[in-house]
Amino acid sequence: MSSHAIEISLLGRTYSIACPIGQEDALRHVADKLEKQLSSLRARTNNLSREEIAIMAALNIGYELLEEQKKNQDYIKQMDEKIGLLQSTLESALVERATKGD
Repeated sequence: MSSHAIEISLLGRTYSIACPIGQEDALRHVADKLEKQLSSLRARTNNLSREEIAIMAALNIGYELLEEQKKNQDYIKQMDEKIGLLQSTLESALVERATKGD
């Protein structure tokens, strides 16, 4: 898959980032979210370096990702349970129907 460079700005610095063709909007969207996170951290903690702000943002984003993954796993578990119950109900209904048909 080919890529090209697009420019994004974070905390006043511009970066040229390689991006797969067709994914530019997604990268810009992520960069915008990251910029908001970085700016918010900078406003709350004036004494942190860029590196420390980036680390805090990475930890916050990592935590958000972990929470979403937990939610997804819980949802998958619930759906698996519901599918299992549905399969069991259908199998029981088919067995009952077959038994009545004899």
